[in-house]
Amino acid sequence: MTRLLCTATALALITPALHAAEIRVLNWQGYGTDQDFATEAFEEVTGHTVVHEYFNSEQETLTKLRTNPGAYDVVLINSSFTPQVVDEGLLAPIDTSKLENFADLDPAFVNNDGLNEDGVIYGVPWTWGLTSIAVSNADFDTPPTSLEVLWSPEWEGRVSIRDDAVEAVQIGALATGQSINDVQDLEAVRAKLAALMPSIDTYWGSENDWNQFMASGEFAAATYWSGSASRSMGKGLDITFVVPEEGAIGWLDGLSIPAASEKKDAAYQFIDWMIDPEFYAEWDKDGAPATANIAAASALPDDSFNKAVLGDPAVVAKVQFMQPMSDETRETYLKLWQDLKAAQ
Repeated sequence: MTRLLCTATALALITPALHAAEIRVLNWQGYGTDQDFATEAFEEVTGHTVVHEYFNSEQETLTKLRTNPGAYDVVLINSSFTPQVVDEGLLAPIDTSKLENFADLDPAFVNNDGLNEDGVIYGVPWTWGLTSIAVSNADFDTPPTSLEVLWSPEWEGRVSIRDDAVEAVQIGALATGQSINDVQDLEAVRAKLAALMPSIDTYWGSENDWNQFMASGEFAAATYWSGSASRSMGKGLDITFVVPEEGAIGWLDGLSIPAASEKKDAAYQFIDWMIDPEFYAEWDKDGAPATANIAAASALPDDSFNKAVLGDPAVVAKVQFMQPMSDETRETYLKLWQDLKAAQ
């Protein structure tokens, strides 16, 4: 905590002294910004108070921003969803000169199409990770190398995917050798997912769900998020996270400032603290997603999940990062998924 306070003190000196403000942050619950060790250090040094509100989907995020102008000062948005929020005029352009740690961010993430529009950045790249598969080591002596494990008759009734239309279609795209961002043969994806449905007894919707199902033996193999896998292993679950030969779904989350926020300077201070290597080093111990900060990533111990697994260039080469998606495409995927579940 001493190191964190020293870093937070330096952070406070970056910008002119500000009157204490209440910063309202909109995010997934338990996702970094509400870590006690981080907010306590930030509040102690800056005098600002951090209050969180949570959402359960990107659509809920959009609804909250639309209906509560001025209610939020920092918001977490996935890069594939950011353009829609920008198009509605709900986000302020980011002034990168107000972020001391911005120079350490990976240019590949800084230049992500979803976070930029017409040469203006609207989201500060923060964390990234994969949606892939994880397996129970009690069931697998050797981890599988292919997504086909989900379709294996051997594991019928003990495999699962998340109950999410876009994610399901993207898994189907990977399994049929297609781009997750340009599905040319949707009928092949439909057929592949239809063949999977009889093997699924239970869908999962949250990290807690997944942990309970895996711990009870209901799952042998299931799709999962990399950051969640790291946390699950840290809590004692005997699993292996696998990036199969077909690849994995990559995602990038950014921190943005709502256009209607009246506390933008304080918001910049908070975002700068969130991308600070000192904050990330502490968060990584609890099973964080991968960081977009190069300096933070390189400083991790060699046995860190995010360095050992996601730091492997061979793994990253297989990743397809999600790109912005139209509402029409989302609706098409949703109908496909609903039809498949209704026919089950």
